[in-house]
Amino acid sequence: MSAPWPVLLAPEALHAQVGTPGLVVVDCRYALSDPAAGERAYAQGHVPGAHYAHLHRDLSGPHRPGGGRHPWPDAEAFARRLADWGVEATSRVVAYDGGDGGFAARLWYLLRAAGHREVAVLDGGWAAWRGLGLPVSTDAPAPGRVPIRPLSWRMPPLDAADVRAHLDTGGLLIDARAPERFRGEVEPLDPVAGHVPGAVNRPHAANLTDDGRFKPAAALRREFEALLDGRDPERVATMCGSGVYACHHLLAMAHAGLDGARLYAGSWSGWIEDPTRPVAVGDEAGTTGLSR
Repeated sequence: MSAPWPVLLAPEALHAQVGTPGLVVVDCRYALSDPAAGERAYAQGHVPGAHYAHLHRDLSGPHRPGGGRHPWPDAEAFARRLADWGVEATSRVVAYDGGDGGFAARLWYLLRAAGHREVAVLDGGWAAWRGLGLPVSTDAPAPGRVPIRPLSWRMPPLDAADVRAHLDTGGLLIDARAPERFRGEVEPLDPVAGHVPGAVNRPHAANLTDDGRFKPAAALRREFEALLDGRDPERVATMCGSGVYACHHLLAMAHAGLDGARLYAGSWSGWIEDPTRPVAVGDEAGTTGLSR
């Protein structure tokens, strides 16, 4: 029996596996400021055999009330995309992006939420791969042409009502945005600044070392356990601006052996779609004021 697929995979380990049966590599590079940038970068060079996943087309779904800027995809549509990439029940999947793992973590969590456990993120992403001088291809692989497997969400994301109930019963809500966005000092992407009252802030970059790799599992475990303050991981939910970089925390927690937290998929952009929902500004506890 083969060893379990890790949550994070080093570039050298992926290089040793490229081309082996059952391996599916997916390039998730993307830029919020230029939605076509990732696809252009993929065409210029990618990990040999990698398919391309576009955040809007492949890792998000059509907007629905409260869904935010990158709504959770429909299970049937996501199942079709997995078939296009050749992902079968026994496939081992590796996702990567430009470097910090935020977009790759979105695909990682989608697969985990669908019950697929053999999925990892390339630690350090494309930057680490290129930094080691590993092979680059410009050839796009043929579609996978495997049967579409029925898919259901075994870990469906939370919505705003779930988040309110989660907080009311003592659950922890971790916001992965930058501190200045959390405090409401700036907001470059959404029409309202601030955060969900009761949320705490841990920027996703806190999961990384200076070279863009994830911190060791033991270090992440200490940091998250201090934040959890005795709670089980199942009592934790994560959010960000649109449910993408929140997955970075879910990945980091799983790497630390603290699996089981949930995603608030609509995140901040979904929360503020309803103008009656309260908005906090200021410090982590939201005690410096409510903007509405």
